[in-house]
Amino acid sequence: MTVTIVGSQLGDEGKGGIVDVYGDAADVVVRYQGGDNAGHTVVFEGDEYKLSLVPSGAVRGKVGVLGNGCVVNPRTLFDEIATLQEKGLDPNVRVAERAHVILPFHRILDGIEEDVKSESDQEVGTTGRGIGPTYEDKAGRRGVRVGDLLDPDVLRERLEYVVPQKRALIEDVYGLEIDDLDDPDALDVDALFEEFREIGERLEDRNMTVNASAFLTDAMSDGQNVMFEGAQGTIIDIDHGNYPYVTSSNPTAGGAATGTGLSPGVIGDGEIIGIVKAYLTRVGSGPLPTELGGVVGDSPGYDESTEGRNEELAEDIREEGGEYGTVTGRPRRVGWLDMPMLRHSARVNGFTGLAINHLDVLAGLDEVKVGHSYTLDTDEHSSSSNRNDSRSDDGEELFTMPPTTEEWAKCEANFRTFEGWDEVDWAAVAEDGYDAIPENARAYLDYIADEVDTPIYAVGVGPGREETVVVEDPF
Repeated sequence: MTVTIVGSQLGDEGKGGIVDVYGDAADVVVRYQGGDNAGHTVVFEGDEYKLSLVPSGAVRGKVGVLGNGCVVNPRTLFDEIATLQEKGLDPNVRVAERAHVILPFHRILDGIEEDVKSESDQEVGTTGRGIGPTYEDKAGRRGVRVGDLLDPDVLRERLEYVVPQKRALIEDVYGLEIDDLDDPDALDVDALFEEFREIGERLEDRNMTVNASAFLTDAMSDGQNVMFEGAQGTIIDIDHGNYPYVTSSNPTAGGAATGTGLSPGVIGDGEIIGIVKAYLTRVGSGPLPTELGGVVGDSPGYDESTEGRNEELAEDIREEGGEYGTVTGRPRRVGWLDMPMLRHSARVNGFTGLAINHLDVLAGLDEVKVGHSYTLDTDEHSSSSNRNDSRSDDGEELFTMPPTTEEWAKCEANFRTFEGWDEVDWAAVAEDGYDAIPENARAYLDYIADEVDTPIYAVGVGPGREETVVVEDPF
C-alpha cells in the first residue's frame, strides 16, 4: 500500500519526523518533488540528522528514491550520503533517470534573480539552491536529466545548447561579466562536461539510477509498502499556493503521481496524511494574516522601527520551537494557526488523516488563538462592477483562502481563543496515549479535526520519534 506525507501549510511542518514515525512499516521512501531546498530533520537514537535531499527513510535503512519530479544537485546528494556513511549508516538511494539536474549555473542565476527582485521588493525568499532556474529549464525543454549524465555524447549536446543561453542572459540581460562571478567555470562547457560526466559514471558504478515508475511498480507488485514524502507545503505549491511566493513544483498529493510515474489511482487508494504545525511559520515574503510579530526583510511593511502586534510572544514561540530554516538558518515568521489555510489544503489534497506537530511548544501560554476565518478589508479592497462574481466581496467572511495572493494580503483574521494548557512530561504523554494530552490541548486538537473533517493520526509533542502520540498507523 501507499502513504503520502503532505505539508498542509507553508513548509517546516515536521514532515520528516512523521516519515520517521511511520517509516518502520515502509520498505521504500520516495521524494516526489523539490530539491536540496527542502530541509528536514530526523532524530534517531539521540543523533540529529539534517537532510535536504536524501529521503528521510535513509536514516533507518529504507530504500530512498528521488523521483522524476525532483531536481537533483549531485554534489549535495553525494555529500549527504558521505555524511550518513561517516555516522555508520549505509544509505541506499536511487535517482530517477527522468529527474532534472541542478547545474552550477542554476545556483548563480538563482542568486542574481533574487537580488534583482529585492530591488523592487518582489523577492520570493528562495534558498539560492538553483531550484527555480532548474524547473524553468525543465519547462523550457532545455534541461539536463539524470539519464543524460550516463551518455557523454548526449550530455555534451545538452550543455552546448544551454550554456551559451545562460552566458547571454548573465552578460546581456543582467550586465555582468562571467569572469567576475565567484565560479566562472559554472558557465564553461568543457568544465561542466568533465565534472558531470564523472558524476554520471559514479551514479552508474553504484547502480543508483532507475526508471522510477517501473521500479516503484515492481516494488508494490512484490508487496512492498511505499511512502511518498513531499517537500515544502501546500501553500507554496506553484498551482495551489500564494503565487508568486511559491516553490517551483507541486508539494500537494497530486504531485506524488506526476513526480513518480504512478497513477493518481495508486496515490488516491492509499492514505494521504496532512502534516500540520500547531501554529504557523513561514520563511520569506508573502501574506500571513495570523502573523504575531515580524521579521525584518520578510514581513510585508515591517522594519526595525515598526512595533509588532505581539513581538515578544512571536520570539518566545520561535525560540521554543527552534524556528529557523533547516537549510538557510533564517528566522521564520510566526503566527497563530490559520484555519482557512487548512480548509484549502484539505480540499486540494484529500487528507485521510492529520498529524499535528509542535503541540508542546504552545504549552504554558494563558491562551491560544486560531484564525478561524477572514474578513476582506473593505478599506483597502477596490471593487469593480466588472469583477468576476466568483471573487470575494468587500467585508465578506471567508472560510477558505481567496484565489489570488493580492486578495489574501487584504484579509484580516477573525480569531477564536482557546484556554492554554500547562507544561507536562511530554515523553510520558507520548507513552500513555491521546487521552493523556491535557484536556485544553485536546479541545484545541478536536477543533482542528472537526473543521477539516479529518481524524487525527498522530500528535507530535517533542522532536524525537518517541515523543509522538500515535493514534492511528496508516500502514
